[in-house]
Amino acid sequence: MRLILACISLILVTPLGILSKNYTGIAQEWVHNYAGDILIEIFLCLLLFIFISRKNAIPKIVLIVFLFSAVIEFTQLIKTPFLNQMRSYFLGRLILGTTFAWEDFPYYILGCILGWGWLIMLEKIASNYSQKNYN
Repeated sequence: MRLILACISLILVTPLGILSKNYTGIAQEWVHNYAGDILIEIFLCLLLFIFISRKNAIPKIVLIVFLFSAVIEFTQLIKTPFLNQMRSYFLGRLILGTTFAWEDFPYYILGCILGWGWLIMLEKIASNYSQKNYN
């Protein structure tokens, strides 16, 4: 049940993250620059949870996601022909980013906190589901 819930969650979060980069409207700049940061953290937490779906692994998952995002952010300071070529594609920009910004870190933290909560919620739903089916 955990895996099904995590996959459904990924199906919901993924298009939101991609659409955040093309959003036009109220708070457009904030959505472009920061909503995606929050959503990618949640996405990465869910993705790792699929492979490590144990309740006691949730804090580790969140820490790994934050550290991974921090490393990716710092790689934006590195400009090599290979990385620049990767960043010239939409998916490369989405994954690697283009410009280092300290302002991204609070949004990574917020995304990780929300991801943590999301995983706890999935864990509770899965636990309640299995308890009802065993009784």
